Amino acid sequence: MLTGLLFAAGMVAVTVALHAGGLAGLLSSLTAARAAPPAGLWAITWLLVRVAWTLIAIHALEISVWALFFVWQRCLPDAESAFYFSGVTYTTLGYGDLVLPEPWRLLGPIEALTGILMCGLSAGVFFAVVNRAFTSQWQVRHRGADSSQAE
Repeated sequence: MLTGLLFAAGMVAVTVALHAGGLAGLLSSLTAARAAPPAGLWAITWLLVRVAWTLIAIHALEISVWALFFVWQRCLPDAESAFYFSGVTYTTLGYGDLVLPEPWRLLGPIEALTGILMCGLSAGVFFAVVNRAFTSQWQVRHRGADSSQAE
């Protein structure tokens, strides 16, 4: 059991590191443009689609790392099962049609907890992007109204 917990701690660390790196890359690319946030419905929508794609790609990478660990440890019968199990577990969907062998069972809930945390972190980033886009739009609209009221 101690070995499983040590592997789990390592997998959590790898997952968090991948997520941090992915978010750093995403935020860096968003700030590197040094442009004003997008204006208009379609520009904001396109920004949110790109951010969502990036976040999903980061999560897919993390799911893949867990799946590769399960393949490496022969926890599941084949790679397809490992990727399916990892995706269902990470997202906390949890069908229960596949389970890990007894020595590795604790990794399931630990992967699920890690997935919850990483999805929460992604939701926070997504909210920050939405907030920035709409706050900027609000400020632009209200500055115009403020300057016309001052006259």
